[in-house]
This record gives sequence, structure tokens and C-alpha cells, in this order.
Amino acid sequence: MQQDEANFLRRTSYPTSGYSLGTRGRRSSRRLLVPARRKNPFVRPIILIIALLLGSRVYGMLTTSRDMHAIAATAKAASPRATPRARPTARAVIAARTSASPTASPSASALAVPAQLPTVKVPVFSASWLRTQPIAETPAIKAHAAIVIDLTTGQILYQQDATSRYADASLTKMMTAMVASDMAPMDTLIKVPQAATQVEPNHMGISTGEQLTLRELIEGMVLDSGNDAAEAIAMGLVDRATFINFMNQKAALLHLRHTHFTNPSGLDDADHFSSAYDLAVIGATLLNDYPDLRAIVASKSFSIYATAQHKAFNPINIDRLLWTYPGAIGIKPGYTGAANYCLAAAATRNGRTILAVVLDSTQHFTDAATLLDFGFRHPVTR
Repeated sequence: MQQDEANFLRRTSYPTSGYSLGTRGRRSSRRLLVPARRKNPFVRPIILIIALLLGSRVYGMLTTSRDMHAIAATAKAASPRATPRARPTARAVIAARTSASPTASPSASALAVPAQLPTVKVPVFSASWLRTQPIAETPAIKAHAAIVIDLTTGQILYQQDATSRYADASLTKMMTAMVASDMAPMDTLIKVPQAATQVEPNHMGISTGEQLTLRELIEGMVLDSGNDAAEAIAMGLVDRATFINFMNQKAALLHLRHTHFTNPSGLDDADHFSSAYDLAVIGATLLNDYPDLRAIVASKSFSIYATAQHKAFNPINIDRLLWTYPGAIGIKPGYTGAANYCLAAAATRNGRTILAVVLDSTQHFTDAATLLDFGFRHPVTR
């Protein structure tokens, strides 16, 4: 019995995987042995290098994407959209069609301040016709100073206290517009400073921080007689004092002996004045040598559409003669307490252009119409 238990215990202590208990130990094992793998010393470094290369490439792509977003944002801020024009001229359409690579409007802050203004052709007026043609009937006007010029011949047809100094109110803006045009292209963007919005009394209605082109500000300055637009131009192109210095420099270039400016809008100041004769020279220069400005002063209205840089504007010309006087082509009315009512007016008929200036009047439009009629009634023979 004990022998049988011992055999049983011995038999169950061994594995039963198909081998005979009686032959274990005498037959070699048939289990398949797999030889150990030899480790390649280059595998791990190669995997590490590949991982580094992939990581570097991913990082580079992320950095490039971030830089592209930053550049796009900067370009958008620095290059505002072009302002749509209400009435594009033929020259503007041709320029747009022929431009191979359109560029953004230049900024006033990027302009180089000129040392002096370009030379000008000084209009020459002669009184020779007036000396040989006695006036049968003096024009009945309320103005204290006046002059009538035949711009076609350069002859003075009538003058009244024409070289005395008077406050000239917004007729100053003719000079402001010319100096601005001398200094910068019409599509130059100007950012409106806060000080420009606080001037009184006439307003185009611009707000602090708005950006408008020089052309748009001139349209508001001339048609609405906006003092805020005049100040924005003077402060936006250069500093205000420099701009006024340029106005007086141009007055000297035009040989204006009875003119001096202290502000760009014509507000009353004891040292701010001009004469009927000098203002006729300014008006003649604008009409003859500044075609863009000539087109603006002859316009009844403009529609300046809203953009991302400014709200909409609709300047309407306060020169009543554009609606009432046949052949009228501008130029600029004005009024202040010291100047009273003033007007530079021009009209063209039958190939003749007559320019009239009236200062210190109570009926400036009526006076100007009377003087223009007088001019057209008196043809000048060469």
C-alpha cells in the first residue's frame, strides 16, 4: 500500500505534456529553441534622428503659419481700402485701367516735407484797357472792394478799392487747397486730429481719428466751407505752423503784396488779410493751373461713401451762383464778422472767362452777378 502511494505521488509530481514518464531523462527534449536575437546598435539612434527631424518640421510649419497671420494683420492695417469715388473722372478711369500694379493710398505721415513749394506762373493783369475805355455806368454794388478780370486777355475791366487790405474769410481756402495740392497727391490719406474737429463755426462733420483722402477733405472744405477740413489738412500733412508758412511762401511766389495768412480757414485775425486784386490772382491761378481744384469748385455736390476709415459725407456747394448764374464755374464764398460777405466768382460764356471778387458786402451773390454781367457786356479787343 505504501509503495502504491509513493508511486502515485511521484507520478503526479511531473508534468503530463505528452512525454512518457518512463522515458523522461533518457530522450532529448524535442522543444524548439529560438536562437537569441542580436541587437543592432544603429536602430535606436536612427529612430531618434527621424523623430527629431519630424518634430523640427512640425514646429517650423506652426511658426510659419503664425508669422503669416501676423503679416496679414499688419498689411491690412497699413493698407486701407481705396475710397470709392462718387464721380470718377475720365483720367481716373484711364489710370485705373492702365495701372499694372495698384498700390495703396499713401499716408500723410510718410510724406517728405518739402523745403519750398514749386515755382508758379504768376498771372499778369493789365489795366491798359481800363485806362482807354471810360466806363459809362459804374456797377451798382454793395461791396466796399471789388475787381473784374477778363481771364482770357488778362485785362482788368473794373476795380474798386482793389488793393486795400480786407479780411477775406473763407476765400482763404483757395490758397489752402493749392498749397495742399502742391505738397501731396490727392489720394493721400490724412488722419483727422482732435484739434481739427473743435474749430468753429462751419463744419464738414469729420470726427477724430477718421481717415479721409486729401481730395475728400478739399471737397468738404470748398463745398461745405468746412473749417474742420481745412484744419485737418493743415495739421495732417505737416504741422500747422509749417503749413501756414507755406501759404505765405506761396503768396510771396505769386507776388501778393497785400496778403498774409495766420490760419488755413480764414477765421478773423488782425494779421490775416488780403485784397480784391490779390484774391483775383489766387483765383486765376487755381482756375488756370490746378485742374483738379477747378473741377471741385465747379461741382454742386459730392457723395463720399462710408468706408472702414470714415462715415459717409455729402458736401453741397454753398456757392449759389452755380444754380442761378448761366456759365458759372465757382469759385468760393465766405463770411465772418470782420469780413462780412465775400465772394470770388467766375463764369465762362462764348469762349470768355470772367472773374469777379467782392469783399465786405451785404449782398455778395447779387454783387458778383452784377459784376460778371458787366464783364460780359464789355468785350476786350486785342
